[in-house]
Amino acid sequence: MTEPTTSPHTLPTADDPVGCPPPFVGREALCDTVRTQLMGGGGVLLTGPAGIGRTTVVSRLVADMSARGHRVLRCSPAPSERDSPFLGLIDLLAGVGDDAFGALATHERAVLEGALLRGPQQPAESGPGGGRDALVLRIAVRKVVAQLSSAGPLLLAVDDAQWLDAPTAEVLAFLVRRPGPGPAVLVAVRTDGTDVAGATGPDGHAGPTGATGGPAGQELCPRPFRKTAVPPLTVHETGELLEAHDQPCWPRPVVARLHRASGGNPRTALELSAALDERVRTVGEDLPGSAEPLPVPDSLRRPVLDRIDALPARARGTLVTVVAAVRPTVELLRRAGHPHAEADIGTCVRHGIVQASEHGTIRFVDPLTPVVLQAETPYDRLVHAHRALADASGDEVERAHHVARLAAGPDPAVADRLADAARAARRRGAPATAARLGRMAAEHTPAGQADVSAERRLTAAEDGLAAGDLDFARELAHEVLRGAGRRAADRVRAWNVLIDSCGQAMAEIAGLFPEALRDADGDPGLLAQLHYRMSWREWMVGGSAARAHPHAVRAAELAARTGDRWTEVMALSQQAALELFLGLPAAEATLAAALAAPHDTRAMVHHNGPVYLKHRFHLARDELDEARAELRTLVYALRQRGSADSLSQCLIGLAQVEILRGRCRPALTIARQSLRITEEAGLSSGPAWYTVALAETAGGSLSRALAAAETSRQRSEDEDDRLFLPRALHAEGRIRLFTGQYDQAARLLGRTGELESAQGQQDPATRRWHADLAEALARAGAPDEAQAVVTVARRQAERLGRRAVLATLVRAEAAVSEARGELARAAEGFESAAVRLRAAGHPLEEARTRLALGRVRRLAGEEASCRAAFADALRIFTKAGATSWVAMARAERDRAQAGPLPLAEAAVAWSEHLTATERSVVARVAQGATNREIAAGLVLSVKTVEAALTRAYRKLGAKSRVEITRIVMSRPTT
Repeated sequence: MTEPTTSPHTLPTADDPVGCPPPFVGREALCDTVRTQLMGGGGVLLTGPAGIGRTTVVSRLVADMSARGHRVLRCSPAPSERDSPFLGLIDLLAGVGDDAFGALATHERAVLEGALLRGPQQPAESGPGGGRDALVLRIAVRKVVAQLSSAGPLLLAVDDAQWLDAPTAEVLAFLVRRPGPGPAVLVAVRTDGTDVAGATGPDGHAGPTGATGGPAGQELCPRPFRKTAVPPLTVHETGELLEAHDQPCWPRPVVARLHRASGGNPRTALELSAALDERVRTVGEDLPGSAEPLPVPDSLRRPVLDRIDALPARARGTLVTVVAAVRPTVELLRRAGHPHAEADIGTCVRHGIVQASEHGTIRFVDPLTPVVLQAETPYDRLVHAHRALADASGDEVERAHHVARLAAGPDPAVADRLADAARAARRRGAPATAARLGRMAAEHTPAGQADVSAERRLTAAEDGLAAGDLDFARELAHEVLRGAGRRAADRVRAWNVLIDSCGQAMAEIAGLFPEALRDADGDPGLLAQLHYRMSWREWMVGGSAARAHPHAVRAAELAARTGDRWTEVMALSQQAALELFLGLPAAEATLAAALAAPHDTRAMVHHNGPVYLKHRFHLARDELDEARAELRTLVYALRQRGSADSLSQCLIGLAQVEILRGRCRPALTIARQSLRITEEAGLSSGPAWYTVALAETAGGSLSRALAAAETSRQRSEDEDDRLFLPRALHAEGRIRLFTGQYDQAARLLGRTGELESAQGQQDPATRRWHADLAEALARAGAPDEAQAVVTVARRQAERLGRRAVLATLVRAEAAVSEARGELARAAEGFESAAVRLRAAGHPLEEARTRLALGRVRRLAGEEASCRAAFADALRIFTKAGATSWVAMARAERDRAQAGPLPLAEAAVAWSEHLTATERSVVARVAQGATNREIAAGLVLSVKTVEAALTRAYRKLGAKSRVEITRIVMSRPTT
């Protein structure tokens, strides 16, 4: 019988408990996309190479669909079973009892039971292999599937479809070609060497005919179907995977190398990590240096060598030079002594080893190939290749790289050449290359030039910061600090690298400041740099903008006195940001001073610099188009030659602006880009997760938004980041508010208000939590407290002229009136707030207000006005691409068309007649959670969740999860 294929994530050992589910890392977004397609009854074709995690994704989707009420028929064929007729069909129908065959005609049942080996033994020639019986079998299977579908939603899942036996594939292809509704179909197929007709797999079996385009692929999926590749893991996800499998806690540069060598393939990354662990822990060797290859286990090495050994000798020699080159091209290979390079590379392309881009650059298809080839090539051959490339290269950066590989030890000429190349790479906007070359320059600097070596290490460390390689930067800074007799300026510069590398986690390095101040020894230029960073410490760790402000002022003054324009501009920007937050009138003038000439190029494109800050001033004045223009210009510049940190932060700002402008889909895309950059660079991810939460709340899934907000809060709490923690709390509180969890929302938003007020916030436009807190309090039964929040915030907003903030406060006050039963006054307030928000250019806030207006109109029995308000909200949400809000508004509109809502019904809280378990289940359903997710969160069985939900449906009069969400949103909880 067919056994489930081993998950590429698991790599089970004798110590692994049987049946233990594999850790699920980095596939949530993919599963959401596939699940949406399957829920609509369509087909999905999952593709990917061996080890990428297809089986893990299929298993998770099968579990999720089962939790949502689907019956699942699944098979997972193996290569050795491809020639066993109907074995796939036997597995698919293994859980289907004979009673499902009762509606079949006698001959149909006999043929089906014969194929499934359930009937009496038949001679081989009488089996349903062809002719009339083959058609009878297909019709019988179709009837059985139709009967199963009539009893409830059905999912057919075929994993490793490239090994599916041909008779089963033909039956399934017949099934999905029939017109009319049918089951959802999930097919996973391997897309490496085995997806070519007649190809031979690693085990010697021939590949299936047309694996991706024939019966084992597209032909098994009903139309319309979605073809989706399982993506490689990111660096961050690779680290999570290794941790989940109890691999050693490798330094980040090692994780990055494992990720590069594996190409993000989970199974390959785990095997490489295990081989490295064996070398380090068992053999006792040190971690390989950046120029040394990683150890590759024989299970991975042997297939690579087999492919290389199949090449002609001349092509193998050319491939060694490709490995040594920085940016190999056919022309470069010719100049390096390979006159037949074009033909050799063509041979390598045909063997699937390399690919040539449209620009002529050659790259390896499998990132493991250069690792293995470098390790297997004799040292003298590599030296010869580097020497030839140094002579052939016309680029000073590449030439310096090859010259350094030829140097055996310290060499001042080589060091100077590398330092020049690092400067050239920096000018090109390639900080990672500059950092690597700078470190090599320091390593080749003779021992008698300690100050020069320190300077080169620090410059390389700063380049590492710009490239987002924080571990690299910290390592070089510590090397400088360990050196005896270093200059004060070098030591303070090293301290600055360590401080800047901590990101949001400044609490972890608070002890560095006394040592840095001692090394500064009263030097005004060095003190300016430290006071600037101490300002950030007071705001982020101390939680006080008022205490941070004097440090920023002092830093700007000292920097101006010593002619340090970069520090002066950055300190003025920090001073202006603090003054904006504190509501001080000097903020605009301080920003103008930071933007004035002479300009410092680095400061102008920094995420803490004046240009980035300028967009926040625009936002405070509701100048959304101007804010977007500033950020788009910055993002363009940073993509060309900027730091990963600054690019990530600018994308975060741009995503938030797009949300305010009502452009939800671009906001989601940008937010996810920022998170990817943040995680790949190893930066503090709390801000990026916060932005993903905002984007998901606006245009995605509220359940994903809540998960992102909780992650942001956890990261901020872990790093003791008091500057960003209130924003994470605000994001989570808003989601709780929107899903009817008013008490929880009021607690979270109340904590937001406490933290922001403690920091000294006096401009409500800088962090817009006030209206949300007031609404949560009003709906949680505390209208007087809500009114107090509105009164204080209104006074601040009126003093500073914050139009949009005042409009949201009008909406919050309308919610207070609604809570007090003053429906006419509430409707008037919501109408006024909607008009003001439209004038301020905040479409999502306007639509949210019109949704509230429609509910109040309905409570008052004003049917026509109610429907008009819901229609307006739905139109705005639809135009903005606000997915969750569209569903919510559509449900409200449809409910309004069913007739007015009796006041008695509206007054009853949805939770009043539910048990504690039922209330918890319903609240999570309203957030978009699946039954399985709810069970895990509440530590219940899935059956208990299903039973509680069934009772809740009956008590609430709901017929679907959408109706549950609508009830929770429209009727307050107790």
